[in-house]
Amino acid sequence: MTQRSLAAIVLAAGKGTRMKSGLHKVLHPIAGRPMLMHLLASLEALAPERTVVVVGSGREQLEKALVGRGIDLVVQDPQLGTGHAVQQAEAALAGFDGDVLILYGDVPFVSAATMRGLVERLHGDDDPAAVVLGFRPADPAAYGRVVADASGRIRKMVEYKDASAEERAVTLCNSGLMAAGSRDLFALLARVTNDNAAGEYYLPDIVMLADADGRPSAVIETGADEVAGINSRAELAEQERAWQQRRRARAMADGATLIEPETVWFSYDTKLGRDVTVEPNVWFGPGVTVEDGVVIHGFSHLEGASVASGAEVGPFARLRPGAELGRKSKVGNFVEVKKARLGEGAKANHLTYLGDAEIGAGANVGAGTITCNYDGFFKYRTEIGEGAFIGSNSALVAPVTIGAGAIVGAGSVITSDVESQALAVARGEQEAKPGWAARFRAVMRARKSG
Repeated sequence: MTQRSLAAIVLAAGKGTRMKSGLHKVLHPIAGRPMLMHLLASLEALAPERTVVVVGSGREQLEKALVGRGIDLVVQDPQLGTGHAVQQAEAALAGFDGDVLILYGDVPFVSAATMRGLVERLHGDDDPAAVVLGFRPADPAAYGRVVADASGRIRKMVEYKDASAEERAVTLCNSGLMAAGSRDLFALLARVTNDNAAGEYYLPDIVMLADADGRPSAVIETGADEVAGINSRAELAEQERAWQQRRRARAMADGATLIEPETVWFSYDTKLGRDVTVEPNVWFGPGVTVEDGVVIHGFSHLEGASVASGAEVGPFARLRPGAELGRKSKVGNFVEVKKARLGEGAKANHLTYLGDAEIGAGANVGAGTITCNYDGFFKYRTEIGEGAFIGSNSALVAPVTIGAGAIVGAGSVITSDVESQALAVARGEQEAKPGWAARFRAVMRARKSG
């Protein structure tokens, strides 16, 4: 087939009233990524020359979300149907001569392969005027129907409200997604009327107009899951569940062990190596990379972190953005790491906060240790050298450097640098007063009884 330029029109003008939210419907996230961005990520694989997003209310939110992506926004106001919505993109595509994909911002999981299939079918030997993406849901409900012959040639497309009982019995439904040549698309849209039950300008009407001109259109099919739309919080949760199930299955197929898969939650960009073990109730936020042989114990929370091979995390650990765990390092229960790097074999086994820090290879950070990295205005770094030992319940007041092999005594508040191989103890002297406790109790009992 002859390669032609490609443009995409993404319809996102729906008001999303069923979401009951101040956030634009297509910006609600699934797996840590707005649903619109899932769609655009798949679209990018086709390298469209132009992309136009048609928006109604909430334009400012979409402009902010799409800044720097080279995407044009146009407004549909008033909203008079899908055909009218596509028409609003005509000016933005002025001078464009090629294929146009029509997508929906609230149908986020259409694959690049399916998009490519629509465009390729448009260049079939029968030269269809348009190609429609159809699907067969378990419950056709109120979807528009596609009446087609065995070859995929469309005989009729009809909205449910306007369909006869015989047409409603057809199981092939219209997803709304379509491909057409730019010249055909806008010329046909100019002829669409709103003579229907809803008084709207329907995009599928271009198929019947082209057919009347002697230009048939075609339908290709995909699974219902791929074209599931999201219009409510319940549907958002259902698509999150479905996405997570697919991602868990992929993780296990790629060599990770999930002890209780249904309790592990991934983000869209989570990367797991082989022989990674993930215990129950682990949450991966965006930006996490886990290399081979890592063990992540239960109830741990990771976001924006990298974990090198052989490391161990948790249980009940929190890795925040900028956390980097070196090979065979370990952070244990109730340890929080933020913008800090642990070298190979370094350990913080429990009850510790490490923020804005560099912990050298083989260093051991005792329970209850914190890096005091913030003075209310600025952040400061803590450097802990290789093989250093930080005693329990120590506070390291940044900026501060603990030299290689140094030891910090338990309970110390360290405010100055510690030389390599030195011992630093910074705590009040212990004082003992023999018999004081007994005298104190006697006085207090007398006071209470009196």
